[in-house]
Amino acid sequence: MKNIKLLFTVLLIILFGCRTVSDFNQVLEDIQENLDFGNISTVIEIADSLKKLSGKNNEIIHIVDSLEQIAERVGLDFSMSEDQIDKQIERLIGPVSTEVKSAWEKKGWLEWRMIDGEKKYFNRAASNLLLIKKFHEQKNERIQEIANEPEMIFRLKHTEKVYKASDNQGKPVVPVKMKITYTLTVHPDAVPEGEKIRCWLPWPREDNMRQKEVKLLSTSIPEYMIAPDTAIHSTIFMEEISKKGVPTVFQISFAYESNARYFNPSGIKIHPYEKSSDNYQKYTSEQLPHICFTDDIKRLADSITGDADNPAMIVRRIYFWFKENIPWAGALEYSTIPDISEYVYKNRRGDCGMQTFLFMSMLRYKGIPVRWQSGWMVPPGAENLHDWCEVYYEGTGWVPVDVSYDLQKSENTSIKDFYLSGIDSYRLIVNDGVAGPLHPRKQYMRSEPNDFQRGEVEWKGGNLYFDKWNYDMKIEYLK
Repeated sequence: MKNIKLLFTVLLIILFGCRTVSDFNQVLEDIQENLDFGNISTVIEIADSLKKLSGKNNEIIHIVDSLEQIAERVGLDFSMSEDQIDKQIERLIGPVSTEVKSAWEKKGWLEWRMIDGEKKYFNRAASNLLLIKKFHEQKNERIQEIANEPEMIFRLKHTEKVYKASDNQGKPVVPVKMKITYTLTVHPDAVPEGEKIRCWLPWPREDNMRQKEVKLLSTSIPEYMIAPDTAIHSTIFMEEISKKGVPTVFQISFAYESNARYFNPSGIKIHPYEKSSDNYQKYTSEQLPHICFTDDIKRLADSITGDADNPAMIVRRIYFWFKENIPWAGALEYSTIPDISEYVYKNRRGDCGMQTFLFMSMLRYKGIPVRWQSGWMVPPGAENLHDWCEVYYEGTGWVPVDVSYDLQKSENTSIKDFYLSGIDSYRLIVNDGVAGPLHPRKQYMRSEPNDFQRGEVEWKGGNLYFDKWNYDMKIEYLK
């Protein structure tokens, strides 16, 4: 957790001055060791002590709060006892021997860590094990299962419609109009009575041709602030005073039209990149910590792409490598992972955002501009957080790519590979990048420092993490 060590270095500089920072190297090593060994309680105790030393220095409070939150989040992610995980595995897979379970752990299929001296499992370890096991051992069975799911059948029919309606070069088609009611509810007494709660909710981007006719219908609080189009994260901000014993509710309702786009790969124009342009420089650069060119990632990208020098071919080879090698799996909270791309590389699994970080890292290393896009997938009955990206081809522009969506069961290659160069109408675009500042700025570390989908909440005493509030999205499809 290199970011934690950095936070402590800055904190010590603030507290004691640069001339004495070297005296605390041993303290830093002890803290790092405690984090590495999962001594969460010790780290939290240190953070609490430093808070008392900080007085009213907001900068120090922010740094210490961030440290404490990361430690707490690791503890929340790894909360399953051995007995609990055994029962979950038996329910999902059936009885297994200790030897088999140990083999899964050695492969990394069953994720665990030592937390405060006790072996604890990731709270989604059992369900992830089932997904990973099927991906590697029962591939044909898994593909058939997925193809027969109602969600996949709906997606196939929709993308067939998009393909037929498209001019094959990205014209927005097949509009879907929706009304969305989004509610964020802070738990009763999560904040002391009478304190101001600050809340940021997701808002549809109005600067993207795929989203039109965006209209705010209602808000639970009359006063609000919508982020400008220039913001990386599209938000609507509100404040409310907490009341004793009752939840604090933030709710918005809005309507918008979402469109699909499809580019036929054979028709994508590819001119030489203008490598001196700001666009090229920005979107082929590292964006640490998660879009990175480590030696592992460079070797992997080179081994996959071989001698290919055509950008579309490079994208295609890396895209299909994911289909053969990286199963979707539930993710640790991103704020607890020092380097998401390296995590996916080493563990050979990841959710949509984790896969997208590695995909983008490899493409940018290969000199192909690519940018993050995210928000929600919103098909009927399957709405969920979702991340994808857009690849830039000189001569064509930005082309959507969804690396974590499965290939579709179709004899038509264009439909089967649709998400290599297309996107469906059932999206809510909120972000055109990662790790941007919120509008207005957030004082404390975000619950999700990279992406923005569920919302963010804080008060003067600190950030309110996901365990302190619930979110809900209700969608009405309009004619």
